[in-house]
Amino acid sequence: MLLALLKTMRPRQWAKNAAVFVTLVFDSKLFDPLYLSRTAIAFVLLCLLASAVYIVNDIADIEKDRLHPKKRFRPLAAGSLSKNVAVAAAALFLVAALGGGFALHFNFGILAALYLVVNLLYSFWLKNVVIVDVLLVASGFVIRVGAGTVLVDAVRFSPWLYVCTTLLSLFILLGKRRHEISILSIEANNHRPVLANYNHELLDQMIGIVTTCAIIAYSFYTFSAENLPENHAMMLTVPFVLYGIFRYLYLIHVQREGGAPDELLFRDRPLLIAVALWVISVVGILYFGQ
Repeated sequence: MLLALLKTMRPRQWAKNAAVFVTLVFDSKLFDPLYLSRTAIAFVLLCLLASAVYIVNDIADIEKDRLHPKKRFRPLAAGSLSKNVAVAAAALFLVAALGGGFALHFNFGILAALYLVVNLLYSFWLKNVVIVDVLLVASGFVIRVGAGTVLVDAVRFSPWLYVCTTLLSLFILLGKRRHEISILSIEANNHRPVLANYNHELLDQMIGIVTTCAIIAYSFYTFSAENLPENHAMMLTVPFVLYGIFRYLYLIHVQREGGAPDELLFRDRPLLIAVALWVISVVGILYFGQ
């Protein structure tokens, strides 16, 4: 029962909540014990909140999932997890996450509640509205970044990073939609109804737009943000971003990947190396390149 509950909580998806650490790193407070502990607690609370939403989704879709060739193996649909246990767990996680969020910081609690509302709106209504669906999911990443900002009393965090977060998340989400259409083909509409409103031409144009904007926005950030070293060393990280984006495009268009971006990062070694080098160079420049 506990293993079934853990599976329903989607622990693989918790990596998305690492966005709450963005401000901690870019505001040069990574090694501050107080702010680091606050952000780590926030990460745990967001994971609980996200898991509660996943459980609620599975409860609502239990009958549909039983008719799906893959989703019928989910614990609730398969019967390995009791519906009553799932309801109790979801309620417990929601109370713990929201209560802990407001106790941690009032503004963080507000953003956590907003994150919950956005996810519920997406799950029960807006996930079937074309274009709005990807914008809403992307907003979840921005909310996570904003939640981290209020916790560390940010004074050097550039608004450019909100723009970059929005564009990068849209880039990944649109790539995922394209992969779903390519793989599922005529069955795409049955898997996710909103896919009937997308096609390769539209998605390719949208991906092209957000890709260009993301590169430009990040480039502007590296030499115009006030919190960066005056020697403009952050510009040296642009090649890693370019390679990472181009590599992801290669995986989408040539290798037909992109369905699970979080898994793809760890499965594709060149992409993982590019991200690791970017992280190392950013930390090195922000903390030791002054």
